[in-house]
Amino acid sequence: MEQFTLSVNGQRRPLGQVSPQTNLLGWLRSQGLTGSKEGCAEGECGACAVLVACPELGAGGERQTRWEALNSCLTPVLALAGREIMTAEGLGTPEQLHPVQREMATRGGSQCGYCTPGFVVSMAAEYYRPDRSGGEHGVPNGFDLHALSGNLCRCTGYRPIQDAAYALERPAPGDPLAQRCTLPTAPAAEHQFSLPEGAFYQPPELRPALEFLAAHPAAKVVAGNTDWGVEVNIRHARTPVTLSIGEVQELKELRWHPERVEIGAGLTLSQIERGLGGRVPLLAQLFPQFASRLIRNAATLGGNLGTASPIGDSPPALLALNAALKLVSVRGEREVPLRDYFTGYRQTARQPDELIRSVVIPLPLATHTAFHKIAKRRFDDISSVAVAFALDIDGGVVRRARIGLGGVAATPLRALKTEAALEGQPWTESTVQAAAAVLATEGTPLDDHRASARYRAAMLGQALLRFWEEQW
Repeated sequence: MEQFTLSVNGQRRPLGQVSPQTNLLGWLRSQGLTGSKEGCAEGECGACAVLVACPELGAGGERQTRWEALNSCLTPVLALAGREIMTAEGLGTPEQLHPVQREMATRGGSQCGYCTPGFVVSMAAEYYRPDRSGGEHGVPNGFDLHALSGNLCRCTGYRPIQDAAYALERPAPGDPLAQRCTLPTAPAAEHQFSLPEGAFYQPPELRPALEFLAAHPAAKVVAGNTDWGVEVNIRHARTPVTLSIGEVQELKELRWHPERVEIGAGLTLSQIERGLGGRVPLLAQLFPQFASRLIRNAATLGGNLGTASPIGDSPPALLALNAALKLVSVRGEREVPLRDYFTGYRQTARQPDELIRSVVIPLPLATHTAFHKIAKRRFDDISSVAVAFALDIDGGVVRRARIGLGGVAATPLRALKTEAALEGQPWTESTVQAAAAVLATEGTPLDDHRASARYRAAMLGQALLRFWEEQW
């Protein structure tokens, strides 16, 4: 096997003979870097967080770098070959603490200490955020506390952690990690590994990815690995062939056209959120409710749609936006309306040799939109029910209605009966009450450990009533 390296805390280290199932966390700990911990092994606690140097475009379009915090328990170490990472050990030393470490220590932000390295790493990512400015998010230093979502403190010491975050100033002149952000990251290279435990291929371009998939149609396709990584860790799932498309540049494009916006399937949710800049309000409401910032820094729309989970967060919103998917293979490219993409429980119209290239959202957008996620926790939880609304209301009349649902059937679906009950009707309380009764009958909700079928049906109807109250 060709020898590849990974830059850790400024030093190149050989990856060695690692299997495709080895995650970054396990590899780091084998190297003696034990600051990152395994807590949940499924990306919900943040004890394993590390910083990864990711490509970023500056305000003038120049190639720069952005430090992103990721869950190392989910990331295959082979996917980071040639990249740069920083662990809590690399940020500072006992003799010269990093500003984040110093504030955490000074303000009592560490109790048992198990979660502390992960908090420090996530806090450092926000500390180096290039557009952080005073007064943003209602605090003098502009620190977005949601940057720490996905980091769990088991000792419930959140107040001193918050105090530490709000005490941070801007990076000092000459800060090496801040200076690193002004330089580009190394371009992605082709990586191919083959061991008895399995084969792993990561191409930088689309054509070789499609050719590999055509030759290995049963390959497990991953990008951020936030779903498959859980299967590997918790259920000990294995696959003989892995195709990692996280570095395919053609899947990382976001383009605005007069009649549509096209979002690359390989863009992370955080990249999409920054790239859209709130110009698709329904997605702007979705993103903060989609898992945590640690997950959104790795997860992709292509991955969320590729798993075809009936409780995925993005499908209801994209169904309401009347989105379509571009599917591509060596045979060519085709466009499939998202409403026709889901064919059964975790089954789709995508052929084994196809990849999701992009999500296409038609323009203009609906005038009134909302995304409602009903879950046991407000953030970082799996939905019991998800409802997305996109209505065009003109002159007090509903001209067009698109409603996407999740968690109430074997697949995400459109609430077609409710849409019909709304379209052409006056946007009044009586219309909404009647349509809410229809919405409560949509889908085939089941009883499970998250919610009962009766509760899910009730939440569907309540969602439309809540939408009415929000709009007027």
